[in-house]
Amino acid sequence: MTTFHLQIATMDGNVFDGQVQSVSCRTIHGDLAILARHMNYCTAIGMGTAHVVLEDGTERKAACIGGMLTMMNGECRLIPTTWEWSEDIDVARAEEAKKRAEDKLSQSGMDDKEVKLAEAKLHRALVRIGTVGK
Repeated sequence: MTTFHLQIATMDGNVFDGQVQSVSCRTIHGDLAILARHMNYCTAIGMGTAHVVLEDGTERKAACIGGMLTMMNGECRLIPTTWEWSEDIDVARAEEAKKRAEDKLSQSGMDDKEVKLAEAKLHRALVRIGTVGK
């Protein structure tokens, strides 16, 4: 299969830089897969599990939360707010975050801002847990 150059960089530094067969992730408009020779494209990233198929066909998964993706002139740059390879996710910590968020959401008397914050924390925890489980 034809490959293309993918660079993944977070605020903490370069996460990946190499040739891949494909990258797929959740955008704010839905799930997106990028293959070689994809048209020039730019989008905001949503929250979900990303899949990277390496040059040798090996697939790696990561929890990908927020950021931007561009495909320009045959090169793809993914700049996520959070990127955690599945093997680096601390499942126990994610389970604890899930429980804290669920406990918070079960409380009464929260304002809209508190509810949205707790829902976002729950969703992030579920993405991490789901990434390891997929």
